[in-house]
Amino acid sequence: MSTYDVAIVGGGPAGLAAAVTLGRSLRSVIVIDGGEPRNAPAEGAHNVLGQEGIAPHDLLVKGRAEARGYGAVIVDATVARARPSGAGGFTLGLEDGTDISARRVLIATGIVDELPSVPGLRAHWGSRLLHCPYCHGWEARGQAIGVLATGPMAMHQALLFRQLSDSVTVFVHEREAFAADEREQLDALGIAVVPGPVREVGGDGPLRLLLGDGSSWEVDALAVAPRFLARVDVYEQLGGVASEHPMGRFIETDPMGRTEVEGVWAAGNVRDLKAMVTASAGDGVAVAAGLNADLVAEDVRGAVARRRSATVA
Repeated sequence: MSTYDVAIVGGGPAGLAAAVTLGRSLRSVIVIDGGEPRNAPAEGAHNVLGQEGIAPHDLLVKGRAEARGYGAVIVDATVARARPSGAGGFTLGLEDGTDISARRVLIATGIVDELPSVPGLRAHWGSRLLHCPYCHGWEARGQAIGVLATGPMAMHQALLFRQLSDSVTVFVHEREAFAADEREQLDALGIAVVPGPVREVGGDGPLRLLLGDGSSWEVDALAVAPRFLARVDVYEQLGGVASEHPMGRFIETDPMGRTEVEGVWAAGNVRDLKAMVTASAGDGVAVAAGLNADLVAEDVRGAVARRRSATVA
């Protein structure tokens, strides 16, 4: 069984940045990546300083190379079994039967976007179906933008996307009517509100929204508000319990990334649902620094105990 200081579950920006940071502190690190990056459907990653618009796959290839340059081992695999082991460590079992032993586990598994249950949405996710104006709003600037209103985020999205286009239409799908003050704001900005629900989304060019009354509308891009669900299988196997949030599900930690499970840490959008690519990478660096300090403290305690034992003997 291979033994490491830290096993990082998840090889996205947070996990790879953490691997680089830990490797630079001469920690033995393994990154276990299941190969399901959240932003894979997108053409480019944005707000990435020095790498603006880089293809998500290319960003991960560069990140892997940098992590390997500092000694990190990266395996393309899924953790099938996870449990605490003796002396405060952990054993992670991969699908191929390989067991990995680690003193600490860093969960950087990211999140899954749970889209509204409207036929046709998934096919356009990451291209003309958007959720974040900062990630992909520039690409839709000046176009006809729709907002699928499924909850309280619809108002926020409508106002933000209105900054990018004079043509914004809100389609009321599964939410209560807008309050009087909200409607006043929408009217003042020229944002149209169309009763729903939306039954289907299709179209090879502009998106065609088929409404419940049989009418249809066309937009160039459609904003939605997914539920953000942290991937928590490994965390739960290690004894953790995920926390609920109005926007979805996440792993709760202290400010440094330490979870309720001793020896298990979390980084990236698995603990901060709003974290974009660069925020997740920065969080990976910060959490890795805290994790390394934790290991240093444990190493010092061990060295002191051994010295005392030798002195007594």
